Amino acid sequence: MGASEAEWGLDYVVVLPTLDEREGLAKTLDELFSVGVPPEKIIVIDGGSKDGTCEEAVKRGVRCILQEGRGKADAVRTAIKVTEVPHLVIMDADYTYPARYVPQLLQLLGRCDEVIGARARTERGAQRAVYRLGNRLLTSLFNLTFGTRLTDVLSGMYAVRREALEGLERASRGFGIESEIAAHVASTGGEICEVPIEYRRRVGKKKLKVRHGLLIAVDMLRLALRYNPTFYIFAVAALLTIPGILIASWVAYKWIFLGVKHYVWGIIAVAMTAGGIASATMAVLALYLKRMEIRILRSVKRYVAHPPARNRLTTPEQVAPNQQGSPG
Repeated sequence: MGASEAEWGLDYVVVLPTLDEREGLAKTLDELFSVGVPPEKIIVIDGGSKDGTCEEAVKRGVRCILQEGRGKADAVRTAIKVTEVPHLVIMDADYTYPARYVPQLLQLLGRCDEVIGARARTERGAQRAVYRLGNRLLTSLFNLTFGTRLTDVLSGMYAVRREALEGLERASRGFGIESEIAAHVASTGGEICEVPIEYRRRVGKKKLKVRHGLLIAVDMLRLALRYNPTFYIFAVAALLTIPGILIASWVAYKWIFLGVKHYVWGIIAVAMTAGGIASATMAVLALYLKRMEIRILRSVKRYVAHPPARNRLTTPEQVAPNQQGSPG
């Protein structure tokens, strides 16, 4: 028997984005029920399934709402729009993520703004090597850009506080919604925690393709431009170093071995290389400044949430009678 909702102490809803996931949804819902999540605390956001996915949800007493737009990102945005609870648990409905971790994710929301179920153990055959490699590369790119130390930013199971999503913009498409939410939380000074979880073989046909990884990478670059534009601009400018070095090598070869001097090309090569190196330096500086900004925002949030006792304002009614001054 799973923990009860009262023991978790949070008002929440579990969001299940779906598209033709009838079989996987049935197993996912039954497992959620087994850990103590009642039907009224679950909402299915469907992308227009034709296999009876919504019917499977309704049969089990779970709401099923047709999403606005297309793709997983729009499904999550629809869930944020149609729900009002302060805490959201979002997980794939293909039975890959064990529901028993829902209580742990919710319990950590007491001190974190987002809690990601990091896939630490993978069932044999659940994830191909190319997907594991892609996930590591994309997570490393995310950590570099946003100053985090996550191990699985693209996990399809995570919990997030609604207030941490305020101001979330439509910066990603499809499967890039996970990185968009994490980028928004991190960039606004929110705390992101991880819980190691298991990852199982999915039920039904796999929808994530290799091309989706490329789209997620593009989305991350767009997120970098939105949340850390200085780094993005200088990082792109740093690419000038590559043609600069190539031109310089060509000029040096012509001069040393053929005795031909290309003064103009030499000046261009030096300018491009120097500009690229300077831009790379500024990009690194922009990263550190962004990380400093995030640390400052986190400190301010902690101070506001838990101000030191000596700085709290005290009203006369809160002062003990023997401490109040006598009139006169």
